[in-house]
Amino acid sequence: MASTANLNEYLEEIRAHVCSRCVERLPGGPPCAPLGKECGVEMHLPEIVKAIHEVRSDWVADYLNNNRTTICEKCVLHHSSICPCPMDYLGTLLVEAVETVDERNAAASSVAP
Repeated sequence: MASTANLNEYLEEIRAHVCSRCVERLPGGPPCAPLGKECGVEMHLPEIVKAIHEVRSDWVADYLNNNRTTICEKCVLHHSSICPCPMDYLGTLLVEAVETVDERNAAASSVAP
């Protein structure tokens, strides 16, 4: 599981490159929860990062399937009239954001003494 510092780094990258394209983002968001909109990224960030790390594939469907199995099935809003998770329509961008942070951290650790 990613540390809190790492989670903040993932969240910053996601907010910069994914949330701006979210069709459900409220004016003034993110974060959206304080504005009254439940957001799957805000609710499940550690699980999303972990689920993405569990998959290595060129196909976004593999990431989506793993996300549904490991996160959606346990979500209290699963099978409700709303789903706050943008993984289906922003899945590719979420994977890219997590991988961008991972690549940046790998590059930094290879340079560090």
